Amino acid sequence: MSSSINYLSMNFIPTPFQGLFLLEPKVYGDDRGYFFESYQQAEFEKQIGKIEFVQDNESKSGYGVLRGLHFQKPPHAQAKLVRCITGSILDVVVDLRKEAPTFKKSFAIVLSDQNKQQLFIPRGFAHGFVVLSEDAIFSYKVDNLYAPASEYGIRFDDPELFIDWKLNKEELILSEKDLILPYLSDAGFLLHL
Repeated sequence: MSSSINYLSMNFIPTPFQGLFLLEPKVYGDDRGYFFESYQQAEFEKQIGKIEFVQDNESKSGYGVLRGLHFQKPPHAQAKLVRCITGSILDVVVDLRKEAPTFKKSFAIVLSDQNKQQLFIPRGFAHGFVVLSEDAIFSYKVDNLYAPASEYGIRFDDPELFIDWKLNKEELILSEKDLILPYLSDAGFLLHL
């Protein structure tokens, strides 16, 4: 088969947020199951640019578990390529780039094992997700290593963000750490960006 034939593909769909892309793979299925390319470096770089992913992470969470909204402060900021391998999640990002027209605005999308979509999140965003199914396995690539001293976040229920997490507040399960994250309006928050 000729290497010039592009028989596998991924759609790169821009969002209203500069640099934030929804990736939609072409899935090949039959009575045996399915196959798709979840990542192809040359195609990714052609559509988005050169990103050197240095680590892959995976988590499993039950219904109602909310993780976020997290980010790492510069110089340890991270770009991420996220997807839900099993189950269904609501994936949420908040633009913290002061120069962006979408500064302090949020974007949310359902990622699932059914739609097989991914979200590329450039540096400068806070990120979180909540599990909508009985459980979910969430996987993501990052372009910078975890740096505990640079870890920071925003409260999931920040009133400035108007995020609809799709579940009732009493159904949400958060870590103690996430429950004490600051609001955007807290004094000095923007100094950490």
